Amino acid sequence: MKNTEENAVPPTNTRSAESMSEIKRQQALLKTGALQNAILNSANFSIIATDETGIIQLFNIGAERTLGYAAADVVNKITPSDIHDPQEELERAQALSLELNTEIKPGFEALAFKASRGIEDIYELTYICKDGSRFPAIVSITPLRDDDDGLIGYLLIGTDNSQRKQAELKLTQAMAVAEKANLAKSDFLSSMSHELRTPLSAILGFAQLIESGNPPPTATQKRSIDQILQAGWYLLELINEILDLALIESGKLSLSLEPMGLADVMLECAAMIEPQAHKRGIRVTFPPLGMRHFVKADRTRVKQVLINLLSNAIKYNSVGGSVTVTCEERVPGRIRIAVEDAGSGLAPEQIEQLFQPFNRLGQEANAEEGTGIGLVMTKRLVELMGGEIGLESTIGQGSTFWFEMDLTHARMHEADAVTDEPAKTYRQTDAAQHLLLYVEDNPANLMLVEDLIARRPDIKLITARDGLEGVALARSALPDMILMDINLPGISGITALLILAKDPTTKHIPIVALSANAMPRDIAKGLEAGFFRYLTKPIKVNEFMDTLDLTLKYADAHPAPVTQAEQAL
Repeated sequence: MKNTEENAVPPTNTRSAESMSEIKRQQALLKTGALQNAILNSANFSIIATDETGIIQLFNIGAERTLGYAAADVVNKITPSDIHDPQEELERAQALSLELNTEIKPGFEALAFKASRGIEDIYELTYICKDGSRFPAIVSITPLRDDDDGLIGYLLIGTDNSQRKQAELKLTQAMAVAEKANLAKSDFLSSMSHELRTPLSAILGFAQLIESGNPPPTATQKRSIDQILQAGWYLLELINEILDLALIESGKLSLSLEPMGLADVMLECAAMIEPQAHKRGIRVTFPPLGMRHFVKADRTRVKQVLINLLSNAIKYNSVGGSVTVTCEERVPGRIRIAVEDAGSGLAPEQIEQLFQPFNRLGQEANAEEGTGIGLVMTKRLVELMGGEIGLESTIGQGSTFWFEMDLTHARMHEADAVTDEPAKTYRQTDAAQHLLLYVEDNPANLMLVEDLIARRPDIKLITARDGLEGVALARSALPDMILMDINLPGISGITALLILAKDPTTKHIPIVALSANAMPRDIAKGLEAGFFRYLTKPIKVNEFMDTLDLTLKYADAHPAPVTQAEQAL
């Protein structure tokens, strides 16, 4: 009996373990209930539960607070779609109908379409409150199922999205204001470029005429002319650098990234930098011109970068020093172009300040001209083309500026273009004169071009003072080529170009823009409109004459088509 009784009574420690387990289970249930109660009574979230047809069965305190309805107003009476923007409901149903190629009616079916197929979904939708007000909400819709996995309803948990929407609206408005400001800045820069270049065009143009006149100027006059030209070209360079830098900072500088050969750019830069190097007794060495490295970049900007580095290397070199240009593929697929000088070098503290705008590193007292903008521009341009720029320098030995760009295997057959190298002679011919029409309203520019054309016995010049007069004269005189200013009274040069391009009697005439609108976007806009070439003021005499030759050669090869009336004769 004793053993039987002992077996029937559980040990004390077993009863204690079971009690502890039951206590923990009860505590867990209480905690779960508390959590469920906290969720259902949360004022921060609207919680709506429906049956399988969409009729609301539960409407928590958060839903009452945000939507203004009491639970008794909606439970067993309406669906969530009844308090949802009907236009959004219609658009959602139409989108689903198109996607499924079957008609889905607006209402709760469209709202719970994915959830009804077991897929939890999140919507951005607009709730309509009891007082008629509206607010944006983010709502998740989850299917509710019984123990047999049967669909018994839906759970909608929503939160007010007004603050995020307001932040998005403010951001959109701020971006629109910034874009408007950038556009205004670009327009201002374009206008400033034109206004600054117009007087410079007269100064530099007539100074070049006097310099190359017959009889030649005296030695005293030559010194004065040289000073005018030196100051004028320096001022033009300063204007270009400031405007370019402003364009880059505003994000408005456009680049034309195309496959280009480095050897061709090196050759052009060698010709351009030779006079400066010769004047200072600096020996410049370039890599073999047989190299065939191609990069995807903006040809004009690569040349600008290299010329800037070369000019600085010559300017801040030692007397009788040297400049060495190298190209090396240090990393596969990436080329490094380095410009090494034999100057005094830079200290570490100077290198730290190197790419700061208007910082000349103490060279202000030096006789060398400069603004401290060039290297900043160079760095920005290299980075915009996907490259990297750097410097290695040793005090007393010199500096090596380098920039790296990615190589490309693609090549481009470039069309003939006006060379940047100075032309030594101009075309002279005993053939019948070509007729040139110049449309320009500025008297100084007219006088300058008249003086330039006076040196060309193969060209006869006629002029017009505004766009309408230019169009009329072009139609009556049928010149071989036209020089066209952009900013003209009446109609612009671009409008005049488009009119002439549509006229069968004048559409064959090549038209060259000659304008003080020299911003990159102005040039691109002009070329896209159909100008044969785009020259900027101030006029560079050699470039101007070369362009005349090129355009007249084109005109000779593309004469006016013979009309039916002429064929009949």
